[in-house]
Order: sequence, then C-alpha cells, then structure tokens
Amino acid sequence: MEEQRNWAGNFKYSAARIHKPESMEQVQQLVARSNKVKVLGTRHSFNAIADTTEDHISLGNLNRVLELDRERRTVTVEGGIQYSDLCQYLHQNGYGLPNMASLPHISVAGACATATHGSGDENHILATSVREMEFVTAKGDVVHFSRDHSPELMGGAAVSLGGLGVVTKLTLDVIPAFQMRQDVYENLPLSNVKGHFEDITSSAYSVSLFTDWREETFNQVWLKHKLTEGISFEEKPEFFGATIATTKVNPVPGSEAVNCTEQLGVTGEWHERLPHFRMDFTPSSGEELQSEYIFPRQHAYDALSAVAQLGEEIAPHLHVSEVRTIAEDDLWMSSCYKQKSVAIHFTWKDDWDSVQKLLPKIEEQLSPFQARPHWGKLFTMEPKHLQGLYEKLPDFQQLLQHYDPQGKFRNKFLDKYIFG
Repeated sequence: MEEQRNWAGNFKYSAARIHKPESMEQVQQLVARSNKVKVLGTRHSFNAIADTTEDHISLGNLNRVLELDRERRTVTVEGGIQYSDLCQYLHQNGYGLPNMASLPHISVAGACATATHGSGDENHILATSVREMEFVTAKGDVVHFSRDHSPELMGGAAVSLGGLGVVTKLTLDVIPAFQMRQDVYENLPLSNVKGHFEDITSSAYSVSLFTDWREETFNQVWLKHKLTEGISFEEKPEFFGATIATTKVNPVPGSEAVNCTEQLGVTGEWHERLPHFRMDFTPSSGEELQSEYIFPRQHAYDALSAVAQLGEEIAPHLHVSEVRTIAEDDLWMSSCYKQKSVAIHFTWKDDWDSVQKLLPKIEEQLSPFQARPHWGKLFTMEPKHLQGLYEKLPDFQQLLQHYDPQGKFRNKFLDKYIFG
C-alpha cells in the first residue's frame, strides 16, 4: 500500500490497509470483520490519535447532506462531510453554524471527535452543535445517541476521540444565516492586556490575538463582528493601544494575505468570515507542526506572561501563535468541560527535534493553570498528569468499554492517554 501521511506530513500512518466504502452496509461489514480499525478523516491531526496497525476507513465517499429540518433547525449529514461543503449548502438554504475552526477544510466528525473549536467568549467547541449521532460499533451494529433522549450519553459521545466506533451520521443544530465584518488591528502590547483581557475578548463575536513571541506584543488582533440588522457599526482607529490595519494581512509574519478571508471591514457572509482562511483555498501539505493548550479563562494574563518568559526560545522555531477564548460546555472529554477557557495555539516550523524540547518547558510554565492539550495536536505531557485533568475520565472509559469491549477502536494513543 502507498505510504499514508497526515496533512502536514509529519506523521506516517501504520495501517496495513485503507478502505473507502460507498455505503453504510460496506462500513458495517468492514468493521465487523476487522480486528483493529480506525477512521481516517481529513488527516489534520498531528499525532497518532487516528492511527491503526490494521484497517483504516475513509468516509470520503459518504459526504452528503441528508436532511435539512427547518422546523427543528437541524441538518443531518454523513460522517465524511467537510465543513467547507456543509457551510456552502447551509448558506444557500438560509442557515448557518454559530462557529467554525480557522480552516474550513476539515471533516465535521473529526473536528467534533477531537474537541476542535473556533473563537469567542460565548462560542462553544464545535461538538456542542451535535444533536444526534449514529455510530457503527465494534460488531458492525448501528447505535444512535440523541441529546434529547440521552443527554448524559451525548456528553460522553460527542467528543469520542475515535474510540466509540465509526461516526456515520451527525445531526447538528443550525441557526439563521448572518453577516459579518472582519477588522484587524496591529501591535497590541501584552501589558495592555493586563486588567483588560475580558474587555478585549468580549469586544467582538470572535477575537483572535496573534504573536510570534519575539516581543511582548500581539502582532495582530482579528475582530469578527456579527452584524445585527438596525444596529450601526463604527470602526475605531485604535483598539486598546493597537492601530487598525489599512491593508489585508496574513497571521503568519511575512506571508501573503491572498488566501485569508476578507478584512478591512468588508461585509460578507458568516462562512466567509468565521474561518481565517478562504473556502476556495485548499491547503497543501504544510511544512508545519501544531500544538495547543487550553486553560481556565481567569488565568489568561498570568498564563500569557508565563509563556512570554520563553519568548526567546520559542520565536526561532515558530511561524505564529494564536490566542482565543472558548465558552464552557458539559462534554466529558472537552478541554472546556465546565470552564470558560483560553487557548494558546502554536504553529511551529517543521523541526520536531527542536519543538520536542520546547514543549515540556511550555507545559511546565502552563502547569499551574491546569492547561489541557488539544487532543489532535502535539504535546509531551505525561499520561497520568493529563488524565488527572478530566474528572469524567472514568465514565468515558466505561462508555468505550461498553461499546467496544475488545478494544477494536483502541490504538497506542488511546491506550496511553485514556486507559494507561
């Protein structure tokens, strides 16, 4: 079989076979006869969370929108659909999603399974939009979960880490389509964040702060404003000491802005503003690595200051770092479980030897703030420490063992960090 790697090229999968079923029945048959099996999504995880030694299943052929229920305000999709395709369908029908990740070219099922998020004080991780789920379990049976009928089970299943089975169908809550504008400000001193972090992050529907840690300054602040009919919007020349950008920019210093979503206050549709990168820009295999840590929002300034102490060590190995806020939720394995959160994201240069030495230092600096790593990105945290950060871990272990008693969907990653 041809060598299979993830999007960034840093991880080589171990699967002996890759299958691309074209029907639900084929998925059930594949799962039933496999000893070890995992779903391979859009390959945007940077670690071994989706790896397997035997059978990979790609749901790329099962990527349809199945139903739009206008009365319930839900959309039902197959497990292989990507946000880029779903969002265009919803927009054409007058609906939208409350939030998106930075890139729109990722699978809905994979993003939900790994607790992926966007940005905004009141915006939750993407998995909180899941109303219903359909799984193919270890024996090839079909199981349905519903937030309306089994909310406790949905709390465990929505962020499944790929351990419950093959997610073949998802029903998501949708909202009426809306318009947005995006403004960027430049050079916000970290010192100005002290005492004003909540004011800064609550100033727009979605706020992202970018820095390369070379100085104690945020190079850019991206403000995504949701436009409400009848309420006028006035652009301000300054924002907590930062000045408004007069040309389009890319979050990565020195990179062209052509692939970024529209800025400079130009009004557009929700799905063309919520991500940082355009739908019609398909990212090639990027020479980059990614890490991300999420912690309670009350620690924001102290945690940022702690990371800034490592600025001279971080900067040479970094493309850019992004800081975002996320609302709390009740999903067991979510990094935002029962806590209003802040995420610090690192987009690294493709130099694992150097990054591997840096991550323990960053994790040590963030340890006092109970920082949790993003499940799909790179980290070096000890399993015992990571497990201690999730109070519902015993319930999640029981849930996986109930639906997959032989560990068909388990792999080295889940054995180490969930069952280790």
